[in-house]
Amino acid sequence: MAERVLVVGSGGREHALAWKLAQSPHVKHVFVAPGNAGTAGHGKISNSAVLVSNHTIVTQFCKDHNIGLVVVGPEALLAAGIVDDLRAAGVRCFGPWARAAQLASDSSSSKAFLERHGMPTARWRAFSTPQEACRFITSTDFPACVVRARGPAARKEVTIAASKEEACRAVQEIMQDRMFGEMVVIEELLQGEELSCSCFTDGVTVASMPPALPHKRLLDGEQGPTTAGMGAYCPVPQVPEALLEQIRSAILQHVVDSLRQEGAAYVGVLQTGLMLTKEGVKILNFKCQFGDPQCQVILPLLKNDFYEVIQAAIDGKLCSCMPAWLENRTAVCVVMASPGYPGDSDRGMEVTGLLQAKELGLQVFHGGTVLKDGRVVTSGGRVLSVTAVRQDLMEALGEANRGVATIHFQGATFRRDIGRRGLRLLRQPLALVFKDRQVGAGSREVLGRLPQAPAVRGTRAGGRSERGGGFAAFFDLKASGYDDPILVSQTKGLGPKLQVAQVCKRHDTIGQDLVALCVNDLLAQGAEPLFFLSHLACGKLDAEVMETIKEGIAEACRSAGCAFLGGEVTEVAAPCPPGHCALAGFAVGAVERGQRLPGLQRAEEGDALLGLGSAAIHGRAFGVVRRILLTSSLHCSSPAPGSCGDTTLGDVLLTPGEMFSPALLPVLRSGHVKGFAPTAEGLLGGISRLLPEHVSAVLDALSWKIPEIFGWLYKEGNLSAEEMAQTFPCGIGAVLVVQKELAQHVLQDIQRQQEAWLIGKVVAPCHTAGSHIEVENLAEALQLSSPQQLLDTSTAEIQSQPRKRKVKVAVLVSGAGTALPALIGSAREPGSCSQLVLVISNRPGVQELRSAARAGIPTRVIDHKLYGSRSEFDSTIDRVLEEFSVELICLSGFRRVLSSPFLRKWKGKILNASPSLFPLIKDGNAQQEPLESGFKVTGCTVHFVLEEPGAGAAIRREPLPAGPGDTEAALGERLQEAELRAFPLALQLVASGAAWLGAHGRTCWRRERRRLSPEEEQGRGAASAEEPPEREGLWAGP
Repeated sequence: MAERVLVVGSGGREHALAWKLAQSPHVKHVFVAPGNAGTAGHGKISNSAVLVSNHTIVTQFCKDHNIGLVVVGPEALLAAGIVDDLRAAGVRCFGPWARAAQLASDSSSSKAFLERHGMPTARWRAFSTPQEACRFITSTDFPACVVRARGPAARKEVTIAASKEEACRAVQEIMQDRMFGEMVVIEELLQGEELSCSCFTDGVTVASMPPALPHKRLLDGEQGPTTAGMGAYCPVPQVPEALLEQIRSAILQHVVDSLRQEGAAYVGVLQTGLMLTKEGVKILNFKCQFGDPQCQVILPLLKNDFYEVIQAAIDGKLCSCMPAWLENRTAVCVVMASPGYPGDSDRGMEVTGLLQAKELGLQVFHGGTVLKDGRVVTSGGRVLSVTAVRQDLMEALGEANRGVATIHFQGATFRRDIGRRGLRLLRQPLALVFKDRQVGAGSREVLGRLPQAPAVRGTRAGGRSERGGGFAAFFDLKASGYDDPILVSQTKGLGPKLQVAQVCKRHDTIGQDLVALCVNDLLAQGAEPLFFLSHLACGKLDAEVMETIKEGIAEACRSAGCAFLGGEVTEVAAPCPPGHCALAGFAVGAVERGQRLPGLQRAEEGDALLGLGSAAIHGRAFGVVRRILLTSSLHCSSPAPGSCGDTTLGDVLLTPGEMFSPALLPVLRSGHVKGFAPTAEGLLGGISRLLPEHVSAVLDALSWKIPEIFGWLYKEGNLSAEEMAQTFPCGIGAVLVVQKELAQHVLQDIQRQQEAWLIGKVVAPCHTAGSHIEVENLAEALQLSSPQQLLDTSTAEIQSQPRKRKVKVAVLVSGAGTALPALIGSAREPGSCSQLVLVISNRPGVQELRSAARAGIPTRVIDHKLYGSRSEFDSTIDRVLEEFSVELICLSGFRRVLSSPFLRKWKGKILNASPSLFPLIKDGNAQQEPLESGFKVTGCTVHFVLEEPGAGAAIRREPLPAGPGDTEAALGERLQEAELRAFPLALQLVASGAAWLGAHGRTCWRRERRRLSPEEEQGRGAASAEEPPEREGLWAGP
């Protein structure tokens, strides 16, 4: 049933939000409050005069008009708690809680957050008096300063001061009469290239959007005053994919994870303003909603149903509805502003030419406009955002400027150079612009010192390459024999798979993986790979590892028939932490002008789909693999499922991707192939790249061989078939579209060199909601592919099995605990084995009850003061637990002593966190005693609750170093953070059956054991021999 949606706000961003939501078949109508002339009665969109500053009135409006979803634009409303109030009233709302929104609304709090979690930002200080601020400005060595007020107004009241005198004047103006806030933040002005990176998040999963580059200055050439934004373009083609992956993992994911650890799970859109400086990437600021005008260039590129993405984020299921973006498309937005902007601007001037701009195929998003006597007139500073979406940046920029030229109002101010710098930088990507500044003296190595692969040994044998000094290299394209070539380029980063290689200490397959990712994407355009370069960034160089990777790349280039021109190695402090590496590759290919693959428009109903076999796993799939390994009985060094012990699980996970170039080039150039796409980011994602919107596809999973590793991941990870198809390639490395009559002929040509199958067909479009790609029999095929020891031998007939039932969990609170939000967030993660069904408090009105209610979890107050004895109080709790069929209990700051009968009944089913390592500190101060005793290590322990506590009941420990410089308050805060990390992991271990309490009162483990070294035993302190072994690095388990 279609729903009504309310978008709160009146700018160009809100017009874009309403425009995109109205495209969804799930949306019946979009109200915009208060809206503008662009949202006033256009199709499914209309304005509402509801008073948005009064949350009670908004709530009543939603109930009166059956509003199914509210999307909030203005950050001030998010910071004021509109999401908290609407959700508390039962209204679904997209956006962060007020506490999480402080990341954007309170500049000093956001800076402190970045410092707490070790994220790079400008040097800064906050002051409550202008005298203190000016003294700091006078004494600092900042070449220039940014002065901003703290609080909701801070994002508008920002001054960039070129001198100390100008900065002090700005402080006096901002703090006069305290009209902009109680504090002022002084920070260093960073120099470099500015970038805006955003993501959707459900509090756990991060789904990156294409990067956008905003233009903040009012006038051409970055002149004039700073504004909220005079234009933007997206994506930013000069930013390498490897850098974007580092930003996603080291910044966006880090921020979301850190907020969740602090009990402020972030749900919504998170935008980060970044500066690419000579020291690396640094964070400028945050927005807790789409930026304006970034929103106007990002949403037009979204392929998915925007409404479905929002609902998945709210429900904590974003991983099953990851957004996809238009490929080979660029959006450019040029903002038209009123005269006087960014100061007081003129109003009431008529706007003309809007219809002509629409006829040019442009989207004009309204901001400061109203309707007056049927005419559109100006009503604010930024009036219109003229957006063009075209195949490349140059074309989109030209069309946007053409649209601006057709629109007129008196004194219109706009820039004519939006995106011009991007065009200049297309020849020199940002990774190379900042290369010399990022590489430390003596740390640079050139991969080209190895013997290079001979130039193209495939179908073009005459190509020659040579080094040009430094990072430059030359390739003789003419000698390759092309007549009228088009060059095609691709860059890829290896991502989390490299981290698995580091844990396994195996790097011999990494080179082939990287080359295969790049080369296979060139094939999607029908291009032959010509040459390849690489870049390795790491915290500390390891000569042996570097040599192994280089040899693998050189050998893979030989197999692909392309030249390896060399590469660069950089030793950096950030964004790569010590011991971690980032590896990226860049490939260039060529195709004769008339041999380019035709693309999406050629796939038609009745066409056949061919699949090429591959057992490799790539990209974001390794995030799911990590969660599976956390609770699995296996780890990277364990024998692989289904093997005879000669292959480890890590070896299987590191299986390199197939390089299809030698086998496919003749087939692709035969003219029989309509389209080709690799499936590195998931089976459904790969196929969706081949299909136009007017057709669908049906696959039969029983028609191809699925490697055992995917069956093991399916069963061990408690995943659905849909999640498997979204996340993993499931044994298909690439998909081809061919005409039905030619399918067998093409298939036979491919099968002469590698595994391939007829896996499906193109069909008429599906009119039901959801994906237009259906994979039939996938659950059955995955079960058939599972290693034999995992199959249920008692079941003669294999059939689709339901997913494992989640364990029902109750949390007991008293108002003093902090772990409940972390437990709620953990239970919503994909693959979680627990479901929070009840929160019980012995005190009314505590914060945890409100948190549970907002999350939709039932609550009960059982006041201990109303009962005559402890046993009567415990019996009441027991009855309520039975009523909700609770199976596990978590104590989060529960301040009552449970009776022996209660503990005996629930033995092995109650978990608690204690702010110390075992043996527990029963009396005294848990933060003070380690300091006074001179302990080098303290920490947090999550354990089973017994009548007599013992070290053997520990489930998860989080050790923390304690030194003489630690204060009691600081150590207490760190222990609290450790509890937020440890408690959800311990709950997952118990709920999944990986850990349980044995009859002897000690924790038992479903995992392999190894003997600890004497040094490890000493470092473990009082750790029980029953505890599972620690694993290394990012891929470590509990």
